[in-house]
Amino acid sequence: MSGMERRGRIAKRVSRFGKSAIHEMTRLSKEIDDVAFLSWAKPTSDTPEHVKEGAIRAIRDGLTAGYSETLGLPALREAIVAKLARDNGVRATPGEIIVTVGAIEGLSAAVMAVVDPGDEVILPTPTYSTHIRQVELAGGKPVLVPLIEADGFRWDIAATRAAVTPRTRAILYCTPSNPTGTVFDEATQLALGALARQHGLMVITDEAYEYFVYDDHRHFSLASVPDLRENVIGCYTFTKTYAMTGYRVGYVHAAPDVIAHIAKVHIPFAICAPVVSQYAALAALAGDQACVADFRAHYLAMRNLMCERLDRLDHVFEYARPGGSYLMFPKIVRDGGKTDSKTFCLDLLREARVSATPGVAFGPTGESHLRLSFCVPESEIHKAFDRMEAYFSAGSPRGR
Repeated sequence: MSGMERRGRIAKRVSRFGKSAIHEMTRLSKEIDDVAFLSWAKPTSDTPEHVKEGAIRAIRDGLTAGYSETLGLPALREAIVAKLARDNGVRATPGEIIVTVGAIEGLSAAVMAVVDPGDEVILPTPTYSTHIRQVELAGGKPVLVPLIEADGFRWDIAATRAAVTPRTRAILYCTPSNPTGTVFDEATQLALGALARQHGLMVITDEAYEYFVYDDHRHFSLASVPDLRENVIGCYTFTKTYAMTGYRVGYVHAAPDVIAHIAKVHIPFAICAPVVSQYAALAALAGDQACVADFRAHYLAMRNLMCERLDRLDHVFEYARPGGSYLMFPKIVRDGGKTDSKTFCLDLLREARVSATPGVAFGPTGESHLRLSFCVPESEIHKAFDRMEAYFSAGSPRGR
């Protein structure tokens, strides 16, 4: 601990945080030449041309130098309303939308708006590590309910019901899931919605991977249920859908009285989302949507390829085939499934030059797993798995 921290000048809620495992693996990977990089959920595809042109046109027309309205450009919010109705079955108005700095800022603002210090928020485990920190930064207590891994990381509704206490304020989850790729189906989410109505809770949904679902799975937005309108805050993003991670633009939808309070948090967090990115997002929605189908087709092909390569390493890993996202969460079955995932991933990086994210970053039941991203070129997957096959067949200290 530094002298500054010892003197109490750094808030305890921040100083107790460790480094982000995702970003730490990224940093360490850059210290090694020619790493096969599977550790970050960042699309390697370029942003579609019509999106880039929208940003360039707005800059050339002198539209990006000032702030937008706090809630976002009116034209963009109108376009989001049309998108929600068309693709999510959600009936909204522009006044129920805030354009945010990616889904992350929207989620943070939503959590801050509804969670008081000491309140409990139910999350699944494994879950996206940032969700846990968002709750903790608001002074809340994350209550982690294990998913049923043996059944494809299915949500345990009975355990969730038992986890509700008088201090419970919200339920927060991502569908399709980061890190497991699970698509929480309509019946599961309706059960969570019923629980929220019964106990007066908010349900905060992170729907970043909404367009990337495979096989017979279907994305379902809980906010599409009229009776749950007052209980749901939906968070969405352009960054995953259109390979716009660097643009940092997303949006939140909630009932008017709820959105008004989220806006109070959004202002000190951001004032408004980057205006140039808002124009890019408007172009994304207005342009040809074939790019989204192309991304989905690529991710599906890469998912299938990664599963095929994992099948050849079944003495090291077992896995649930992800129904969505561009992530998967294999379990390390070596050493009786009790492997330290951080040590495993560090060894894999240093000795095989393959970067993966340790599963312990995603909650207690994430230990003995690693997260792999398949939003990469085919050649990157082959390079990573060729190296892993050689590494494990060579009798590595942790791969025998």
